[in-house]
Amino acid sequence: MNNMCTATYRLHDDHADFRKKAQSIAIGMTVGSWTELPQAQREAMQKHLGEVINVEVYEAEGVGVGAGERYADITIGYPDVNFSRDIPALLVTVFGKISMDGRIKLTKLGFSDGFLSAFPGPKFGLNGVRDLLEVHDRPLLMSIFKSVIGLDADELREQFIRQALGGVDLIKDDEILFENKLTPIEKRVEVCMKAAEQARQETGKKLLYATNLTGPTSRLKQQAEHAIGAGANALLFNVLSYGYDVLHELSSDPDINVPIMAHPALAGALYPSPHYGISASVVLGQLMRLAGADLVLFPSPYGSVTMPKEENMAITEQLLSSDLPMRTSMPVPSAGIHPGLVPMILRDFGNDVIVNAGGGIHGHPMGTEAGGRAFLQAIEAAGRSIPLAEYAVEHPELQSALDLWGGER
Repeated sequence: MNNMCTATYRLHDDHADFRKKAQSIAIGMTVGSWTELPQAQREAMQKHLGEVINVEVYEAEGVGVGAGERYADITIGYPDVNFSRDIPALLVTVFGKISMDGRIKLTKLGFSDGFLSAFPGPKFGLNGVRDLLEVHDRPLLMSIFKSVIGLDADELREQFIRQALGGVDLIKDDEILFENKLTPIEKRVEVCMKAAEQARQETGKKLLYATNLTGPTSRLKQQAEHAIGAGANALLFNVLSYGYDVLHELSSDPDINVPIMAHPALAGALYPSPHYGISASVVLGQLMRLAGADLVLFPSPYGSVTMPKEENMAITEQLLSSDLPMRTSMPVPSAGIHPGLVPMILRDFGNDVIVNAGGGIHGHPMGTEAGGRAFLQAIEAAGRSIPLAEYAVEHPELQSALDLWGGER
């Protein structure tokens, strides 16, 4: 399989001959037709012909089984010679026109060594981010700017400093904070990084600030260089609105020497349906890591923007898997996170995870700084296998959070 990439699909159909369907995909998505070709042309086209690797059919059983319950998982191999070594070419090859052909979902990709050789992957990755922060023994804690549209630089700084003084490891822009006259990227980076240094004098902690990289695609590199020149030490990027290849270009650029955090905006247009689209583990797992995201946000299984836990685990597996010969990406389950959930996050994701909170920090009854401290207390307790309720007795910030949001579920 070293000379071809593979794609696995789930097809739902109550009547189809799935093996025949698999053969039609292998031919139709590569050479277009086969039986009509003269023998001499077949021999010349053989190296381009797709290959059916596997077909597993699942027949629904039991009383009350409805239409749409019969499906198959089909894996097709696509010869490398058919496409260039870039993600757009791969996606068009394996799921271009077929994505519009009935109930079919792309569930997994496999990459040849030749294809992978074009992708260095994350520049920093999970371990590199930990090295920058000098934190290796616990989950990292990130907070999110909230309600920042219309704020001027002084107001932005005030919100930043409160988050930083709470002891968080990372702070990220809101993904809807674009270029504007009040807080252009260079100005907000300068203001926030000065605030980060001020907070460090009190907390003794390093901090990464992921500023939102936006604007026309043709000017993104220039925007990134302006941000880095102003002191930026991380970037937030709405990958799916620009495309994976744009992330790949940014992450591979030697002048963009800071971690890139991938936001999942628009992912919900691709993965939720069981019958259509592309699975979350491909959209937010395999392709984000391949394109070079150092940190990847995705909806948590706990909060307001929920994703089934098994999909969270599938994304995380792809971000951390040793199957890809590149640095691992840091998983960042997000939305609806409060301190009472920390033991569950650690049980589900292990130590290599970022605990990411917005309202769980800003909405703390004792203020934003106390919100950060409550999370750090929860991380400390969970890391030592101490029940949160017990640890909270001597930690009022954690106690206040538990009183408001509750404990483990």
